[in-house]
Amino acid sequence: MNRRAFLRNLAGLAAAPALSLWDPRVARAAPNPALGFHFTDVTTSAGIHFLHNSGAFGGKFLPETLGSGCAFLDYDGDGWQDILLINGMDWAGHKRQRSTLKLYRNNRNGTFSDVTRAAGLDIEMYGMGVAVGDYNNDGFPDLYITCVGQNRLFRNTGKGTFVDATKASGLAGRETLSTSALWFDYDRDGLLDLFVCNYVKWSPEHDVFCSLDGKHKSYCTPEAYRGETCWLFHNRGDGSFEDVTARSGIFDSSSKSLGVAMLDYDQDGWPDLLVANDTQPNKLYRNQHNGTFKDVAVEAGIAFSAEGKARAGMGVDVADYRNSGNPGVAITNFDNEMIGLYQVTGKGDYVDVAMPGGVGQASKDKLGFGCVFFDADLDGWLDLAVANGHIDETVRNIRGNVGYAQPPQLFLNDGSGKFRDVAAGVGGAFAQPKVGRGLAYGDFDRDGDLDLLLTTNNGAAFLYRNDQSAGNRSIRFQLTGTKSNRDAIGATVQIFYNGMQQSRLVKGGSSYLSQSELPVTFGLGKQDKIERVLVRWPNGATEEHKNLAAGRAYHLVEGKGISPQSGF
Repeated sequence: MNRRAFLRNLAGLAAAPALSLWDPRVARAAPNPALGFHFTDVTTSAGIHFLHNSGAFGGKFLPETLGSGCAFLDYDGDGWQDILLINGMDWAGHKRQRSTLKLYRNNRNGTFSDVTRAAGLDIEMYGMGVAVGDYNNDGFPDLYITCVGQNRLFRNTGKGTFVDATKASGLAGRETLSTSALWFDYDRDGLLDLFVCNYVKWSPEHDVFCSLDGKHKSYCTPEAYRGETCWLFHNRGDGSFEDVTARSGIFDSSSKSLGVAMLDYDQDGWPDLLVANDTQPNKLYRNQHNGTFKDVAVEAGIAFSAEGKARAGMGVDVADYRNSGNPGVAITNFDNEMIGLYQVTGKGDYVDVAMPGGVGQASKDKLGFGCVFFDADLDGWLDLAVANGHIDETVRNIRGNVGYAQPPQLFLNDGSGKFRDVAAGVGGAFAQPKVGRGLAYGDFDRDGDLDLLLTTNNGAAFLYRNDQSAGNRSIRFQLTGTKSNRDAIGATVQIFYNGMQQSRLVKGGSSYLSQSELPVTFGLGKQDKIERVLVRWPNGATEEHKNLAAGRAYHLVEGKGISPQSGF
């Protein structure tokens, strides 16, 4: 059943049982010790108190179903990951409360402090997503917030505060419904450029009346609205950007884009882009090294489903989950469409292996949004976490196996190309049904494993601490560019040990409306060292370092060598 059929069939159907927003059966589920790790919900104890405001008042405005995102970032440069949570706001004429995004500073002891006001970010906007990147190479990450209406660029002053640089940067004067975004250096000039996903042409003044019974308003499908092109902005290097959407080959007004991920599809050292579209073909923009891109999604086999249909793509992530040196892809879709899990064939094209890989059938009754590849158990194989949740609370009227609040999923990689959902066994009420949206990972407590941050629509955010029990080890790398962009976004890190190899891409964006931390983490199982690490910087230069100990974090500075960091 596609999205249009789903909304059409809501009318006149008898209610069926569905999981409630709090199911005590899930809440009592104990962690499975055989997994070697578990999650602990530390949201409250860490001082995270957040409630997303979708602005819903009964008008059934389209953006209400979409938000919102989150990020792990080190905004103050102290080496500890902070947390950013994006928020919406009430619609004009229906004001009930004041709501802003929230910035939480890491106190380095497992707790966070709300520094939103002190940082100058207590500003009302109907926020959707966030992209984090140091666009002026001053050593402090800046924020691009996508919104309904005018997106906002906040420049980090390096003094714990942000200033609104939207107008000064030349990014003002463009209003639409934007979703995900990412920073990347597409021309490899050492400056981060900006890619922005836009959904459809929508505004409160041009809201379309959709109804299931001809009387009462319902949420429209994206087919009710015209598509909107994504945007590409080139960094001039003087704090401003130029719109190169048209001349770069990105312009496409048929797109209805929700997620974007960076990848090196053809392994040529130049960053490409994969865009997840809702009810329209996905886009794979191959970088042609001359400031232009070519959409090769159809020939690459990733534009449509295996049946040749455009699915309702939501979130996307790219990673070498097979340890083959080639990037694999996960794309979340509408319920009854399954997650798309792609691997590269010998011809360099993609094939969807969701069904044989174990994620297809398991996700068929879920509506996925955020998704991230990360090594949950530190065994050396990337796992896949997915935030699920429907768009309309009346979905329970269709069939009992699909609910509005849905359990997140955690697909554990067994190393042979097979995944199994172990969410019910990781504890921390992780598998509790939620109306999930954003999802990001980061090692907020610097213990060497990756924790998860998950947002819900019109609800709370959740911080899950990863606690290891099997004794698996990891090694982490933070990269700083000198000739390349300072964040080293676009760098590839490969490690080698005992005849095995793993690779990670330093990347912004990915998932859905969200961003994970920039340092890269490799699980090593019981290994106590790696033989060598090979870094390919965004500008094409390579560096190699040998015999590094596990259980450590290292700082790699382009052209200046490697140094261990204290702890993780």
